[in-house]
Amino acid sequence: QVQLVESGGGLVQPGGSLRLSCAASGSIFSINFMGWYRQAPEKERELVATITSGGTTTYADSVKGRFTISRDNAKNRVYLQMNSLKPEDTAVYYCNADIATIFRPSDVMNYWGKGTLVTVSS
Repeated sequence: QVQLVESGGGLVQPGGSLRLSCAASGSIFSINFMGWYRQAPEKERELVATITSGGTTTYADSVKGRFTISRDNAKNRVYLQMNSLKPEDTAVYYCNADIATIFRPSDVMNYWGKGTLVTVSS
């Protein structure tokens, strides 16, 4: 079994910062892609940022220059540093990853965390 657990969400004022963390645990053989998605009320889930095992990153246009994704491969963790937060960044943020387990190292499956709520409001 594999679990992704997010942490670090909360209430922050516009212009403030938060750092989200996602820890992957379980019978992990390897982690390829890791990413963050978000879903605002009454909106579809959208991609925020991704990072490969080699460190290549991509960002949604709406967060470029404000958010930074990073990962610690030794700890099976991915982070999202969010600066200059805006009210429109309010959403549940989900961690996502492509993971192979020790039981089937050649099979990669996609996993989701349960999400952490970020609220940007004065």
